[in-house]
Amino acid sequence: MTHIIADISVSLDGFVTGSDPGADNGLGTGGEALHTWAFSDDPDDRRVLREGTVRSGAVVLGRRLFDLVDGPNGWDDQVGYGAREVGKPAFVVVTSAPPKSVRLDALDWTFVTTGLSDAVTTARECAEAAPSDSGNDLDVVLMGGGATIGSAFDAGLVDVLSLHLAPVVLGAGTPLFTGGPPRTLAQRSVTSTSTATHLTYDVL
Repeated sequence: MTHIIADISVSLDGFVTGSDPGADNGLGTGGEALHTWAFSDDPDDRRVLREGTVRSGAVVLGRRLFDLVDGPNGWDDQVGYGAREVGKPAFVVVTSAPPKSVRLDALDWTFVTTGLSDAVTTARECAEAAPSDSGNDLDVVLMGGGATIGSAFDAGLVDVLSLHLAPVVLGAGTPLFTGGPPRTLAQRSVTSTSTATHLTYDVL
């Protein structure tokens, strides 16, 4: 069964970027510390990254995050979704209008202009159609940004919440949660390393 998994790194005080994020300061001031774990050589960090990306049949992201990763200082062969670990899943971008051009044209991009729910549906169809080396069903991963994941969570679109809690207090930035209805979670797993505490919850 294909699940919708919200997967994001977050600070101890609940921010997914530092202050003043933007095209020239993608993760905001101090925000790079949130993703130290993804570049770690710790075997548990590598396993968490590998398992998370191997299960990805499709990835959903918002337009602001797309503009960062496709921008001149964005992803390349060494830095990107699942770099060094897996192949290239389909990417579905929630946007009001598709971009005029795409720098990362070797990736499979779909731009959905009819809202987040439709984007998740499109991503689910991509994941269900994607081949799996393991023979298991592949999942849809919501990689962000924070507003996209928060909106999906509030709308009841998320089955699993996967947080990578970085040992940093940013003080300001983009919050992951800004309100919305209360939700009950069931803790599935906890993995602690020197760079993060990896938390997985089923959303009930």
